[in-house]
Amino acid sequence: MARARQRWLPALLIPLALAVAVLFGSVQAGATVSLPPKSADEVLAMIARTEVRALSGTVEQASELGLPEVPAVGPGIAPGTASALELLTGSHTARVYVDGPFKARVQILDPMAERDLVVNGGDAWFYNSADNSATHLSVPVPSRAELRESLPSASPRPDMPTPEAMAKRFLAAIDATTEVTVGGSSSVAGRSAYRLSLNPRSAETLVDTVDIDVDAETGLPLGVQVRANGQDEPAYSLAFTELNLSTPDAGLFNFTPPPGATVTEKALPAKPVPSMPAPEPDSAVPGPDATPEAFGQADPKQHGATVSGEGWGAVVALPAGSAPAELMSSPQLAQMLQPVSGGRALTSSLLSVLILDDGRIFVGMVPLDRLQSAAAAQ
Repeated sequence: MARARQRWLPALLIPLALAVAVLFGSVQAGATVSLPPKSADEVLAMIARTEVRALSGTVEQASELGLPEVPAVGPGIAPGTASALELLTGSHTARVYVDGPFKARVQILDPMAERDLVVNGGDAWFYNSADNSATHLSVPVPSRAELRESLPSASPRPDMPTPEAMAKRFLAAIDATTEVTVGGSSSVAGRSAYRLSLNPRSAETLVDTVDIDVDAETGLPLGVQVRANGQDEPAYSLAFTELNLSTPDAGLFNFTPPPGATVTEKALPAKPVPSMPAPEPDSAVPGPDATPEAFGQADPKQHGATVSGEGWGAVVALPAGSAPAELMSSPQLAQMLQPVSGGRALTSSLLSVLILDDGRIFVGMVPLDRLQSAAAAQ
């Protein structure tokens, strides 16, 4: 249970997710539809056993966290830095193509410009048409032996910006302080869906409710809405508005920088392959006390983090030097921060981040004073 209570490390501070976090999107649910009733455990089982491995579609994102918008494009805007911060502000539309765990393409449709993320095996490309710049990442790919020891993921790469990836981060956080229910059904991207609701029973968190729309046919999460305390509208949301479950054309996962593009080469360190044993036909499926690994999520400690507190009130602490220097020195981040005793802080309706002068970082879906207390206790 101790590991089950560890909150997921927010994408803002995970190196690979830093580069793609902007691509998370918003929920656009349609009219209520009629579906056979299911319990929360049955809907959780549908998610855990989804077999969707390929898809293409459009996702939309909206953030209403009370933060100033971060410029997304333009000369001098670093792709990783802007993307990491942009997930917290504004609204965005993207086209998503996925074929198995190691092939994906995301096209962010900015006004007057376009950004592309293309992942193909061990290669990942980020392209920004605003200044014709490209970043090439060499991404470690698990060996066949490593893959045989874990269940090949039915979803995109763990850090890819899809409703399924985002939903599994919240599902991994379910513990005894969470009420899990099934509300009314809905229609998302033209598909009938069950709405799974996670309601924290904790006064420490900023989160009021997390709603996950789950495809009634495949169990694929189609959308996620996160509501903050005291707000009627979602503070952050992500969903498909169009979805096709056929395999995309293989050529979509090849990328060649345009003529004259400025290309930067980078490499990412290897990280453990999440292990998720394949369920037996009659075996139990992840439920309210499931561990992060049950939904394919890695332990936050694998990223050098420590966790204090439990459930929705938990705080993740990162040692000095954990965050990329490009992010910490960016003017986009600076305009979001406010001075506090011993450092700087970002506060919003859902997320708080405390950056101390000694380089340590504390983050959680909790008020700022909760982070300051955790920092003082170390």
